[in-house]
Amino acid sequence: MIQFLGRGVAGLALLLVSYIAVGGMMTATGAPKMRGQLVEIEPGRKLRLVCEGPKSDRPVVWLEAGAFGFAADWGGTQEALTAAGWRSCAYDRAGMGFSPKGPSPRDGIAIVTDFEKLVAASGESGPYILVGHSMAGLRLREYAGRNPEKVAGIVLVDAATPEAAQNPQMQGFIKTFANASKWAARGASLGLYKPLAHTRLGDKIDLPPAAKAEKGWAFANGRHNRVAAEEVGLWKESSDQAAQQPDFDPKWPVAVVTAGPVAGRELRKEMQAGPARRSQHGMVDHVEAASHTLLIGRRFADHIVRAVAFVADAYKKG
Repeated sequence: MIQFLGRGVAGLALLLVSYIAVGGMMTATGAPKMRGQLVEIEPGRKLRLVCEGPKSDRPVVWLEAGAFGFAADWGGTQEALTAAGWRSCAYDRAGMGFSPKGPSPRDGIAIVTDFEKLVAASGESGPYILVGHSMAGLRLREYAGRNPEKVAGIVLVDAATPEAAQNPQMQGFIKTFANASKWAARGASLGLYKPLAHTRLGDKIDLPPAAKAEKGWAFANGRHNRVAAEEVGLWKESSDQAAQQPDFDPKWPVAVVTAGPVAGRELRKEMQAGPARRSQHGMVDHVEAASHTLLIGRRFADHIVRAVAFVADAYKKG
């Protein structure tokens, strides 16, 4: 995003002219129609929840988005899960997407505490299959450690682990990402990204139309980006918090789905695969043709559906 903007004022101006020429393609508030519903998690506080798919005796699949992500990120995955007969729920963390802001700091404990309240208020019965993308790997470790009785299985999608933050190379990435996130939040707050909301930068995931509209809106939304940047800035703290929880119970089925080729990324891939290797019922799927973002979109959602089915089958067999 930042590299694109750095190509020059002329390019940005040209995009702005194009944006105006097509009437902006947005409502007066800039927000598309909200899917799902706002659910009260405590007096005076609500979170947006999107549950799709038929109710059945299968475990409900809860989807946690990564950095800068929210329910819209899972639009393609939820579409594929519904088609395969699964019920799934995705949500917007406090201050992101359609969810009102919550108290700071937005560290792992605050986020998981909100998630616990949302799960309880949702009326969806457990235990659940927990699916987390990217930074959400930290949230799953935190939630599972605090709520082991509610876990049927885990699916980690190109996910971070608490242990990875101890790696010097990963520490450098986290610092760089945190700095870039601050600049992204400033740019969105200044309205610089509105002309780009309907370009490929607004949706790098490959989402269905309704989710795509939400993603483009949030990409350009100042509040969403500021809260996301705060979350990323607390990555180390959240990682340390998650590491204080016990590792996943070896009896829990764990599926790991990663993006990109293995060659040249062996250490990172092995760190990601660790939770599945330690499980008595583990599965690892390296999707070499996928990027980090495309992995959760329509093009590769079938890999996540298969991972969910693997976990559910292993859980059923006990």
